[in-house]
Amino acid sequence: MLSKKSRYAFRALFALAIHPPSAPMMIADIAEEASIPRKFLEQILLDLKRAGIVASHRGKFGGYTLGRSPADISFAEIIRTIDGPLALTPCVSATAYRRCDDCVNEKTCAIRKVLLVVRNATADILESHSLADALGLKPGKPRRQASR
Repeated sequence: MLSKKSRYAFRALFALAIHPPSAPMMIADIAEEASIPRKFLEQILLDLKRAGIVASHRGKFGGYTLGRSPADISFAEIIRTIDGPLALTPCVSATAYRRCDDCVNEKTCAIRKVLLVVRNATADILESHSLADALGLKPGKPRRQASR
């Protein structure tokens, strides 16, 4: 299940994606536009900044912008950054593999076989959808004008 933190991250990123990249958004503006509590948003933006998904800009006209094009930020990357691996069990995780504590035989585990298929399908879908896809942004399509 997608956490509330991930849902807020998506909403913040959607706000940034439709905003002109030349005019960074202040946290208060993102919080208001995306209906996210400001304190919670600060932590989310810090996690996204560490992952290179957003960039922060200092100064009088500072704030946040996307770190890359919306077409280059996948749903999978966002979820992994905020919630961790996509896999339902650690033994099928591509990014945080570890053998399950109660595993008898990983090679013959029927649960693992099915969950590996689920993880692969989930990852394929989430990797193939970007912020641009979700918002219907096409390359070259102008974004909304800055309100400043």
